[in-house]
Amino acid sequence: MRTKERSLPDELGEEAGAARRAGPLEEPHAPHAPLDRVREPVVLGTRNARDRRRHLSGTVFMLLCGAATLVGVIALAVLMADVIGDGAGVLDWQFLNSFASRIPARAGIKAALWGSIWLLLLTAVISFPLAVGAAIYLEEYAAKNWFTRTIQTNIANLAGVPSIVYGILGLALFVRALGFERSLLSGALTLALLILPVIIIAAQEAIRAVPTSIREAAYGLGATRWQVVRHQVLPMAFPGILTGTILALSRAVGETAPLIMIGAVSFIAFTPKGLMDAFTVLPLQIFSWISRPQVEFQQLAAAAIIVLLAILLTMNAVAILLRNRYQSRQ
Repeated sequence: MRTKERSLPDELGEEAGAARRAGPLEEPHAPHAPLDRVREPVVLGTRNARDRRRHLSGTVFMLLCGAATLVGVIALAVLMADVIGDGAGVLDWQFLNSFASRIPARAGIKAALWGSIWLLLLTAVISFPLAVGAAIYLEEYAAKNWFTRTIQTNIANLAGVPSIVYGILGLALFVRALGFERSLLSGALTLALLILPVIIIAAQEAIRAVPTSIREAAYGLGATRWQVVRHQVLPMAFPGILTGTILALSRAVGETAPLIMIGAVSFIAFTPKGLMDAFTVLPLQIFSWISRPQVEFQQLAAAAIIVLLAILLTMNAVAILLRNRYQSRQ
């Protein structure tokens, strides 16, 4: 018998036809778990109770935060009402334009007011360029290594040091070591050291908030690093830097402990004319009057507190206005 040889395509065609007649193959799979185990019934009552507990917890937390805020606002309102009630009758032009006196009817805050203005301006002139320069270096030029991290940690720690420690430092360094005596310059340098870490941190945050894409675009156009910092980074960071500086100066103008340590006097009958003159400030004058038992001096202290609060509120308002103005330009 002679067998007929078949070609390879014929064999493949027969196998494909057999596969089509047999139908699709079923893949082996693990046996299904019972349906009641896979889909557990959802209890709506449990979910609703859980949602109600969460909503109740959020409402209680919101009420507690509101109560804490309300307590602070009420306490501030009571203090403000008491101060205004005691000092409003004494506050007039004669009070603002008279020197301190042992006679309450003749006493005023002229020397303390001008001393505070002098001290505020000198502190700003000393602290602002140093703090902004340090922030620019740390953010734009310094390498990110252990030394930079150590400096950052020390700056953050110095921002929380009590002000009396800066007063001791000012007494040892500026009054005695450098020989500036108990002058306006010693007070300004001491307060500049006090607010320097605060301004550095605020300036760093403002510089860090500038988008990296702006720097990269300026570098792509061929600008140098200093040109990028001067024309791109600083204009965008300036509102935040200015706000932080004014708030730090607001803290400095109300400080008393460092100035007591460096020997600022509480009774002078002249206004400062130069950097090496003796001086007094509003917080020291308030402290001097409030420590006396006479009711008249208590009223004078309340009037001086109103003036100091007006200065602080004005500085904060200026900070807000400048920030909004520069942000609207951008």
